[in-house]
Amino acid sequence: MADEWKAPSADESEGNEERKSWKLLEKTLLAGVQEQRRARRWGIFFKLLTFAYLFGILALFSPLMSMDKAASRSVSHTAVVEVRGMIADQEPASADNIISGLRDAFKDSKTKAVILRINSPGGSPVQSGYIYDEIRRLRAEYPAIKLYAVISDLGASGAYYIASAADQIYADKASLVGSIGVTAAGYGFVGTMEKLGVERRTYTAGEHKAFLDPFQPQKPEETAFWQGVLETTHKQFIASVKQGRGERLKDKEHPELFSGLIWSGEQALALGLVDGLGSAGYVAREVVGEKELVDFTVEESPFDRFSKRLGTSIAERMAMWMGFQGPSLR
Repeated sequence: MADEWKAPSADESEGNEERKSWKLLEKTLLAGVQEQRRARRWGIFFKLLTFAYLFGILALFSPLMSMDKAASRSVSHTAVVEVRGMIADQEPASADNIISGLRDAFKDSKTKAVILRINSPGGSPVQSGYIYDEIRRLRAEYPAIKLYAVISDLGASGAYYIASAADQIYADKASLVGSIGVTAAGYGFVGTMEKLGVERRTYTAGEHKAFLDPFQPQKPEETAFWQGVLETTHKQFIASVKQGRGERLKDKEHPELFSGLIWSGEQALALGLVDGLGSAGYVAREVVGEKELVDFTVEESPFDRFSKRLGTSIAERMAMWMGFQGPSLR
């Protein structure tokens, strides 16, 4: 006998309505997610379009800026190369940037003299040494072109290392000059580790491979070794300054001259660390005799700076977190 049709019960009707509600809610949620995805894709598209537009503008105006600079070089001038901020690789005051600017300045047929305008606390002894050597090479290659270092606010440590290679050094009477010393800094977390009950496990091949590990106690022989490295770098620094300044240093054996102390420009003049007091404009006008200043400083684009720093930032942050910082002229 055929099954007879039965009307759904109240419970079944209620269940059907609930399923319909859930399906409707599901469709609504899926529609919202799809809308968010579309909005996100459009957002990324417009951001990329904005970046492309900005880089297009930079690409358009960069040649025009170069043309302006080239035009200004058509007459006799005093060339200027800036040393601003920390002297380190991947920084505006890296050896590559400063040396490139100096080479361009010396090669220019209209350059009457070169001013190295300094406002820096120092930095890497390696980068400073590169610049120092290149200045001496350029001075020998272009003997008719004088190079003057002019210190504004600060010309300390590695920055003074560089300045000492110049024909003459000028500063303001209130400039800070000197700090002929070497430093290396770090942290020690041994006590903290003990308080937290954390055990440090380090596996190395080489007896002293982990001697700078901030999570392990210092060993006297390793501390003495590291001090020797710093003293060797300091001796190199002192020798370069004596070579560059020569007899202009009033007292080469002054007990505090190479102690890391820093002096005002007026005091530095009395010690023979600088040759006179004055600004870059003063030197160009009164010493060189050519007041027209042309800037040869290498200026990297924001994109170039970002690209260079991206590759090293993680390693640098890790080194800082681990508490290690190599020798620096600061």
